Amino acid sequence: MNAPTPRLDDLDVRTRDIFRRVVDHYLTQGEPLGSRTLSRDLTQSNAMPTLSPATIRNVMSDLEALGLVFAPHISAGRLPTELGLRFFVDAFMEVGAIPPEARAALDDNLDPARQKGSVEDTLTETSSLLSGLTSGAGLVLASKSDTRLKHIEFIRLEPTKGLVVLVGEDGNVENRLIDLADGLPASALTEAANFLNAHLRGKTLGEAQKALAEREQAVAAELDRLTRQVVDAGIASWAGAEEGKPKQLIVRGRANLLEDVSAQEDLERIRLLFEDLDSKKELARLLSATETAEGVRIFIGSENKLFSLSGSSMIVAPYHDDAGLIVGAVGVIGPTRLNYQRIVPVVDYTASLVSRLVSPSR
Repeated sequence: MNAPTPRLDDLDVRTRDIFRRVVDHYLTQGEPLGSRTLSRDLTQSNAMPTLSPATIRNVMSDLEALGLVFAPHISAGRLPTELGLRFFVDAFMEVGAIPPEARAALDDNLDPARQKGSVEDTLTETSSLLSGLTSGAGLVLASKSDTRLKHIEFIRLEPTKGLVVLVGEDGNVENRLIDLADGLPASALTEAANFLNAHLRGKTLGEAQKALAEREQAVAAELDRLTRQVVDAGIASWAGAEEGKPKQLIVRGRANLLEDVSAQEDLERIRLLFEDLDSKKELARLLSATETAEGVRIFIGSENKLFSLSGSSMIVAPYHDDAGLIVGAVGVIGPTRLNYQRIVPVVDYTASLVSRLVSPSR
């Protein structure tokens, strides 16, 4: 049974400060913080000059009883537990503005006016950028609904069966079977294709659905019933291609995870993390969980099954299309001592830029 998360009121001012220093030392150095080291630091900084190592050890014992810290070895200092990290993130961490250098790099590389490649190229670049800015592995979960329609065509195969040919601006071509009304004239297929190409070219799936909904009366006046059925079938086939297809997962920057690895247990953790990253289906499912919530989410260690062995953390945020629908996610994965305070605003800002890229009218 998991221990309940302590409340901030459970800690007095001195205990809060010591806990915070244990966590800060772990996030910056990756090492346990001992009572003697902490006592010396407090004396030198004149923060708590009268606090002895014995008193600090008593406070650390109290923190250990609350499940917030642990001693990895006998006579060692303390490290934060996963519960302690979650408590720190929720109760202590203050998220500021994105660092200026990170903002400049993202603005320069994800400016919609400068994008010449496909959506996939841009999202791959985004993953690489996140990796470089955070020293973790950059993640992008992309949806095919990001693809913008370039051309659509209807072809009759049988009296009641047709083929929809969907060509995206990124050059991808997809074919989908649709049902046709018995006796549908060939002119209805041509008229439906002309209508969709005239009104929906350059739009994503979400934008196309929104545009048709807004033009419902105009569509009814412009097209007859049978032609409207073909139009609806064409859009439905596009949406259906989404539902049955796993989303694309882009991972860049694995080499960053090998830096500062010294202990054998760290190497084993990284090996397990690489196995997690290879489980793309499971990772995509985890990232898809972000589509039920707005804003940045932080997963720490065993809070999710995928990272239960490697003890890794993930910071992730969704991005949206023109219709306001969540169509993917961007994020960073790394050890539990990620610089959460710095990375959260980077991931959040990246998600807003990607939303602009996939939906220029936002």
